[in-house]
Amino acid sequence: MKLDKNYFIEQIFSPDELKKYRHSITRYLNIAKMSAEADVKFHFAYMALIKIGIYFIAKEGYRIKSRPGHHQKIIETLSKLTDNEDIIIVGDKMRKSRNLEFYSSDSIVTDTEAAENIKFIEKIFQKII
Repeated sequence: MKLDKNYFIEQIFSPDELKKYRHSITRYLNIAKMSAEADVKFHFAYMALIKIGIYFIAKEGYRIKSRPGHHQKIIETLSKLTDNEDIIIVGDKMRKSRNLEFYSSDSIVTDTEAAENIKFIEKIFQKII
């Protein structure tokens, strides 16, 4: 599958590089699960989702370019590559919530929302590893 050249560049990753991506995803998920703070759970769950996208796209032989909109492109591409529409629905909602939380002063992430996101992301990770 050819990916958008504005956001992706072809690159071959070694098994060791892919292993490091998987380790990073696991670390972020563990931080999300162990934290008592909903905001921390949410932040690290979101970052784990982005890392899953980077990992899966790397397995396909591409690297994401860092530019405006690249998180959205990672989520969209992960959804397409895995043929899982829920990723774009949940992932985009998380991305928007993260942006609101980051750039606004009145956004609050609940414990329930954070826990549901962690559970969803763990399922995705288990399917792709």
